[in-house]
Amino acid sequence: MLPSASATPPTTLLAVQALWSGEALADPHPGYERLRALGAGGVLAVPEWNAAFVTGHAAANAVLRSPAARSGAWLSGPDVPVSDATALLRPMMLFHNGVSHARLRSLVQAAFTPRVVEEQRELVRATLRDLLDDLARRGEGDVVSDLATPLPVRVIMSMLGLSGEDEARFLRWTLSVAELIGGATQSPELMGRIDADAREMRAFFRDLAGELRRRPQPGLLSALAAVEDGGERLSGDELLSNAVLLLAAGHETTGNLIGGALIALAEQPEAWEALLERPDHPGVADELLRFVAPVQLDGRTLDADLTVGDRTLRAGTQVQLMLAAANRDPAVFADPQRLSWDRPGAARHLAFAAGPHYCLGASLARLEIAETFAALARRFPRLEVLDRKPTYKANFVLRGPAALRVRVEGA
Repeated sequence: MLPSASATPPTTLLAVQALWSGEALADPHPGYERLRALGAGGVLAVPEWNAAFVTGHAAANAVLRSPAARSGAWLSGPDVPVSDATALLRPMMLFHNGVSHARLRSLVQAAFTPRVVEEQRELVRATLRDLLDDLARRGEGDVVSDLATPLPVRVIMSMLGLSGEDEARFLRWTLSVAELIGGATQSPELMGRIDADAREMRAFFRDLAGELRRRPQPGLLSALAAVEDGGERLSGDELLSNAVLLLAAGHETTGNLIGGALIALAEQPEAWEALLERPDHPGVADELLRFVAPVQLDGRTLDADLTVGDRTLRAGTQVQLMLAAANRDPAVFADPQRLSWDRPGAARHLAFAAGPHYCLGASLARLEIAETFAALARRFPRLEVLDRKPTYKANFVLRGPAALRVRVEGA
């Protein structure tokens, strides 16, 4: 129940609520800047909701690194429905903390090594050649369905050792996971479809851990099934959930970035020209991650008081970390609305979060982004984005265009 006297001005509440409007989905950054102006030190408290909205880079970084900030508390709340979908999410390391998170992450990380990631470079390049050849033959296409979606999904499926014949099914499954993370629990119809997909996933992966331990196959799934640490192994449910997490995180975010980055480059032609001059510039991936921020926000619940700057956030506060806003914090990134491949400190962005939940696949994402935009610049220097105001997926967390028509010329 809300208190009878509001401690937060109505204009501030409206500014926060506007973050989840259709206008914000098309362009959330004006809304982020309104919150930044309202919150001292990059933190805006909304006591009526027992919440704090963080737009400042330093504040967001501090929360992400604090052991008091817990991920996934919403999954254990009394109002969370018991469903196949939530059962799929609970064993994901994304929603664990402390000892249980460290255990899951160490087991997965033991199979997801830098050497394994670097070995994917030739696969990324070969997949890009095939996809860009198809686009060149047609001269025009939807860069989301023709490039941004198939590239990362084929790479992560190959890494996991999954058959390409199942690509459409895996795409459907991981879209359901992305929608669930993005707040689909508010729609009973959508939750019904997501639950059905979760049951299919469970049937597909049933007994897979034991089978792969008996008869190892090439790929990351077999490595995950076999890895041990002090006698610990992933259970069948843990293998299933974290394989699905790698599938979803391995393509949804990178795919959204590719589409969002092409829109940004169309709006800033000087950045595209600079990319044409040096397609392999080492600053491209991190600057695009900073600017586009395919994960717009992340949430934490405090289990102890936490001092951020000169403000103390009380235990129990629901902290909404506006990562996309932190990535354009002018106190850290000069002229943050402009793409600059030579930006000093661009890698300080929080697109991969920070602290114990820093993205396990960061190196793979950087590789895919760098190779994609180098290939696009070399193959299609006159690439034209035809949709300047595209429709975005109905997902405020994992933001990206639903489709993006482009015209290309070149070899």
